[in-house]
Formats: sequence, structure tokens, C-alpha cells
Amino acid sequence: HYFQNTQGMNFVVDSNDRERIGEAREELMRMLAEDELRDAVLRIFANKQDLPIAMNAAEITDILGLHSLRNRIWYIQASCATSGEGLYEGLDWLSNQLKNQK
Repeated sequence: HYFQNTQGMNFVVDSNDRERIGEAREELMRMLAEDELRDAVLRIFANKQDLPIAMNAAEITDILGLHSLRNRIWYIQASCATSGEGLYEGLDWLSNQLKNQK
């Protein structure tokens, strides 16, 4: 991992993989505990929203414990990488957050 001077981070979740969402939460929390990432804004892509049993953004928010991140700016974006749905919206949000930090 390379974190030095990281201002924003993207975290992609497979919304269709209910078996490994706990693993995703553990990895996210491990990364967020890194001192070099303490000020980085966080954008989560809830990918594969096109699949019928995919968890929605609210469900992923709860499972990942995002509401407990009180001292961090975060945003979750429902997305589908194969169609491009939600990708630009999430990138726009991240870009705007980084501009506002300057």
C-alpha cells in the first residue's frame, strides 16, 4: 500500500457478494486506521447494482459501519462498472471534495 499524502480514496464493494462483505468491512477499517489516511475523504463504490440480489447503498452503509465514521467525510455511490452507471457521479463528488480542501 502507498498512502503518503493521500487526500482521497476510492473503495469498491462487490454489492452482490454477501459472503465477503464482512471481509470488505475489515479491510476498510484497517485502511482507515492508517495515520497517513486520517484526513483522506472516502468514496465507496457500491458496484454491481445491476444484479438482482445486490445489496443497496443503504444496506452496505450499515454493514460497513459508515455512520460510525464521525470525523471523516465519506460518500457511497451505487454503481455498475459495466454500464458506467454511477461512476461519474462518484468521481465528481470526490473531485469537488478535493477542490474544497484547498
